[in-house]
Amino acid sequence: MVTGGCSPRAGQPPRQEWEPAVAVERLRRVLGGPELSWLVDRVRTRIARGAPLDGVVTLTSATPAQRQAISRLLGRPAGHGTSLSVPLPTVAAALRLAGLAADLRDAVESLAGPIPDRAAERAQFTLRREAAWTAAMTCRHADQDWFTAWLAELSADGTITRLLRSGRDQTLAQAAAVLDQLPASELPLPALAEQATGDTKALSGPPLPTVVLRALARWHAVEPPTTHAARRTLWEMSGVIMDDLASQVLLLNVRASGSPLGSWLTESAALGIPFRVTLHQLTTMPVTLDAGEIWVCENPAVLRAAAAALGPRCAPLACTEGIPSAACHRLLARARVLRWRADFDWTGVRVVASAISQYRALPWRMSADDYLDAVGDGQSEALKGAAANSPWDDRLAASMRESGQAVMEERLIHLLLRDLDTGSPAASVATSPGLS
Repeated sequence: MVTGGCSPRAGQPPRQEWEPAVAVERLRRVLGGPELSWLVDRVRTRIARGAPLDGVVTLTSATPAQRQAISRLLGRPAGHGTSLSVPLPTVAAALRLAGLAADLRDAVESLAGPIPDRAAERAQFTLRREAAWTAAMTCRHADQDWFTAWLAELSADGTITRLLRSGRDQTLAQAAAVLDQLPASELPLPALAEQATGDTKALSGPPLPTVVLRALARWHAVEPPTTHAARRTLWEMSGVIMDDLASQVLLLNVRASGSPLGSWLTESAALGIPFRVTLHQLTTMPVTLDAGEIWVCENPAVLRAAAAALGPRCAPLACTEGIPSAACHRLLARARVLRWRADFDWTGVRVVASAISQYRALPWRMSADDYLDAVGDGQSEALKGAAANSPWDDRLAASMRESGQAVMEERLIHLLLRDLDTGSPAASVATSPGLS
C-alpha cells in the first residue's frame, strides 16, 4: 500500500480527517510525480467527460520508472509485460486509506485544480446556442429563403460556435434587429446601429457588421464583400449610407438647375466633360434635371468613350459603375425617362430588372438578340453566381443560361455610341421606346 509514512499505524483505524496543507504536500509526493502524470490525466479526463471512475486504465509501453511508481502506490508488484494496467477503485482505496484524499476526484483536483464538467458545459452551450438561434428567428425576414440560407451557413461554417465561445451571445439577436430595419432609405450607418442596438458604433467593427453583411449578400444574391468599397456598395443596396462623400455617380452631359450643383452640371455638359457628383452634394444642393431622358450604363469605359468620341453631342448619360449607389438612385429618381443597360451577367440582369421595377426604366440594348450577337462576337468569360430572370425579355435569361457566358458592356461600345450620338441619324431611331 502507499509507502513513505502514508499508511495508518498497525492496529489503528483508517484516518478520516487530515490537515489539508499537509495532506496535499504528501499527495504531491505520492501521486504528483512525472511517473504517474499519465494516471492523473486519465482520471481527470474521465471526470471531465462524466465517465465513472471504475474499471481499469492501461498504459502501453510503460517504463520501468512508471511500473515502480505504481508498485509503490498500490503496495504490490506491478507485473510484467509491455503494458501497465491499474484498477481505479484500488487507487482510490489506497489514497483514502492513507488519509491523502477522500476519492480520486479530490486527489486530482488537489493536484491540478478544479475539473470542468464537460457534460454540463456542453448542455449549457447547447442552451446558449438555442437561445441565440431563437433570438435570430424573431427577425421579420425569418420566413425568407435568403434568411434561412444565411443562418444555415453561419451554423455550418462554425461562425455561431465561434461567436458563442468568445462570449458574443447577443450577436445574432443584434443582427436580426439590424435586418429588421432594412431596407431603409438613405439611413446613415451610425443611425442604423443606434436604432438596432442602442450603440452608434456597433456596426463600425466586427463581428456584427460582418455577420449582417453576409445576410445582405444572401438577400441581394451577390458575393460577400471583401473590400471596403464592396461593403459600402452592399450597405447602399439596402438603403444604408456609410459615407455620403464616398457615394457617387458619374455623369456626362446631364444638365440641371436649382442650385450651384445644377450650374456646375450644366457648364460641364456644355463642354462635354464628365462630372462626378456625391450624395452629399445632392443632399445639400438639390437639383432639377433639365434632361427629358437619361441613358444609363454600367461601366466607366462606356462613358469615357462617349466623352472622347462625342463630347457635347452625347445624350445625357449616367454611369452606375457597377451596382447603383445611393447617389445614383437619388439623382436618377428625378429623371422622367431612363434608358438602362448593364453587363450581360446575372448581376447586370438583376440591376436592370430592378430599374424597370423601380423607375419604369426602358431596357437599352438588353434583349436576347443583343446578347447573342455580342456573345458570338468574341471570347467571353463564364457566368458566375445565381441565375436571374429577365422579365422584359424571357429569352435573354434563357439564352444566358444556355450559353453560360457573360458579356461585358465594353463589347457593345460601338453600338452604344451610335445610340448616344445626338447628331447621328441613328439617334432618332435610338429614342424609340421599342429599342431594347
